[in-house]
Amino acid sequence: MIRRLLATVPVLIGISFISFALIYLSGDPTDFLLPVNTPEETRRAFRAAQGLDQPFLVQFLDFLAKAITGDFGTSLRFQQSAGSLVWERLGATGELALAAMVIALAIGIPGGTIAAYRYGSVTDRAVRAISLLGQAVPNFYLGVVAVIVCAVWLRILPSGGRGTVEQLILPAFTLGFGLVALIARVTRSCMLDALRQDYIRTARAKGLGENRVVWKHALRNAFIPVLTIIGLQFGLLLNGVVVTEIVLSWPGIGRLAIQSIYARDFPVVQTIVFLSAFTFVMLNLMVDLLYVVLDPRISYK
Repeated sequence: MIRRLLATVPVLIGISFISFALIYLSGDPTDFLLPVNTPEETRRAFRAAQGLDQPFLVQFLDFLAKAITGDFGTSLRFQQSAGSLVWERLGATGELALAAMVIALAIGIPGGTIAAYRYGSVTDRAVRAISLLGQAVPNFYLGVVAVIVCAVWLRILPSGGRGTVEQLILPAFTLGFGLVALIARVTRSCMLDALRQDYIRTARAKGLGENRVVWKHALRNAFIPVLTIIGLQFGLLLNGVVVTEIVLSWPGIGRLAIQSIYARDFPVVQTIVFLSAFTFVMLNLMVDLLYVVLDPRISYK
């Protein structure tokens, strides 16, 4: 575990360097944050105060040295700590991501398992059809349709915002529907392979009940690829689903990233990239460790 944690250091540095370089090449934020008729002396003073007059490598090393201590600088647009600003929005995105993932797991895993167990039946065909539909329909389209139907026509749910359970339902469903489809398809495929293995026939020959054979023996052995998908998708959700947050007015990290990119708010964008990369790497590490729990034969020695 220590070896894998140390391996994340060059990954985070590399991601930070690439993102910092791309942001640096996107233009001078002074042109976006100050009025057009601002005197040149004021512009130079602003660049000096923000460290924008320094060479690229000096700016990057300064950011990296401060980031290690948890100081990500001050937002050029909001004039507050970039770290606190991103953490506030990350909480909103985490809430949405967790709700969407709960929906996906509660429906996708049982649906895929039952479809595999009843291979070729009406249930199997229905799960495959829903999975195909869920992966074919874009999130932004599903979000717009959900708002029109539930908020405009039926008026049973609010069209956006955050703070109540009702406001969480539409964005969580919009994100969760595609994940349900993906997890159900992967679960079904892995379960079909697991149910054909010799240890399943042996378990049945010993007189074990079907529920125990399917849900304990087959599903546990088929769950490693599913766990990989869950870890990757949850990491993507935590990193902010931009379109869904914009369409449904959810104040998450994805929406903040778009606003900060347009405003050339370097500290906020860099903080989002750094924290997103960190959470993604940590989630992958957790998934790797859970492999050993599911299958003791796996070893990282």
